[in-house]
Amino acid sequence: MGVPAGDQRDFEFCRKYGIPVVPVVQPKDGTVLDGDTMTEAFTEHGIVANSGRFDGMTTEEAIPAMIEWGEENGYCKRTVTFRLRDWLISRQRYWGTPIPFVHCPQCGDVPVPEDQLPVRLPEDVTVKEVGHSPLLDLPDWLATTCPRCGGPAKREADTMDTFFCSSWYFDRYCSPGDAERPFERADVDYWMPVDQYIGGIEHACLHLIYARFFTKFLADIGLIRVREPFTNLLTQGMVIKDGAKMSKSLGNVVDPTEIVNRFGADTVRLFILFAAPPQNDLDWSEKGVEGSSRFLGRVWRCVEENLATLKAHRGRIVPMGELDEDALRDFKRKIHTTIRDVTCDIETEKQFNTAIARLMELTNSLTALKETGETADSLRAEAVEALLHCLSPFCPHIAEELWEMLGHQEVISTAPWPEADPAALVRDVATIVVQVNGKVRARLERPAGLSREELERSVVSDPAVQEKLAGKAVLKVIAVPDRLVNIVVKG
Repeated sequence: MGVPAGDQRDFEFCRKYGIPVVPVVQPKDGTVLDGDTMTEAFTEHGIVANSGRFDGMTTEEAIPAMIEWGEENGYCKRTVTFRLRDWLISRQRYWGTPIPFVHCPQCGDVPVPEDQLPVRLPEDVTVKEVGHSPLLDLPDWLATTCPRCGGPAKREADTMDTFFCSSWYFDRYCSPGDAERPFERADVDYWMPVDQYIGGIEHACLHLIYARFFTKFLADIGLIRVREPFTNLLTQGMVIKDGAKMSKSLGNVVDPTEIVNRFGADTVRLFILFAAPPQNDLDWSEKGVEGSSRFLGRVWRCVEENLATLKAHRGRIVPMGELDEDALRDFKRKIHTTIRDVTCDIETEKQFNTAIARLMELTNSLTALKETGETADSLRAEAVEALLHCLSPFCPHIAEELWEMLGHQEVISTAPWPEADPAALVRDVATIVVQVNGKVRARLERPAGLSREELERSVVSDPAVQEKLAGKAVLKVIAVPDRLVNIVVKG
């Protein structure tokens, strides 16, 4: 594409051949990217830079503005590319929606009149391995009368592709009890579009295209208001076992009842969600299931073995400003960074495996805390309640049971979700990555909140950094507070 600051492949190409890197998008957080010192391309939305009249716009604003400018000046023309191909919807199957046509020797193919709809499938069918539709073996069902001339005719034995129904079923779900029409316009206009749609990766192309096509068609003829069926789409991966997709045809299916009976439903849910991001394939592993079971056992013991103390201190929140010991401040910060990050993982990123990993880290911090006394016990109670809250979407049964053991009257699923305390998120110490000519040479701990000038002086004068510089002349220093110092040297 020729944008090395915004595309990783272009970035690596330009670095290899010494081609200048000019950032055309800067991060929205105020960080200033330097093409000479960037270590990777910046591929997110941001603020447009080095782009003339478009400087200062967000990328979301700049893209349509650039297209409009290009059209006005004769450089380009906007267009929409359609990828819908011809679709053969007939299938030689019993299961499927009957195609409402009859074949008449006199009139040809004749549609079934509306007052004779729906055409219903027979229930006395026998499915044989004969290579054709089982409906062809039912002469009494096939024989009918031509709606046009009244003469003998035959029903269509093919059924529609199941994609045909799955392309609009979400509209039917909006008014499932309507016996007069496919759906009620007011119901669909109220509920649609679907906020979060989830489907298998193997259906991500055709099903999505057909669903969008049906929605636009229904809108064009005035049956619905929305023109896009889904606001967000998540395509989950497949389950892999013994190197192949888990399926009945391959005989490598794990009986869920057996696993649930051995480990419990929460353990199985936790393993499936933890083993891989939802959009990736999941490798089934019984050892992984056992590991999830051990983790839940640790959570249970954290509550059961300290129940009296936790109940006695439940609800007492110790503000960050009242904590003097570093260990307790770090623990408080761990509680609230976990709340913040797990909330983001669930609501925004849909990275459930990452959320579970954070809960495992919080459990480790909880069991490793050695401090004693009223303040430490209050923090333990706060941590346990945050842990159970954040665990409840993944393991509702164990979280609900432990929540009740702590003395709560309302169920955890209806209790308010915890909010991260901004005061507890502020770091006392920041890890600074030190680069020399774009290559990482050190990592230093510095007080959080230092200005650019203070950070630059502190890092450049550090003996370990001076040793890396080896007396070379410093040409430029780029400091990003709380994150990075890049030193450009000669030679």
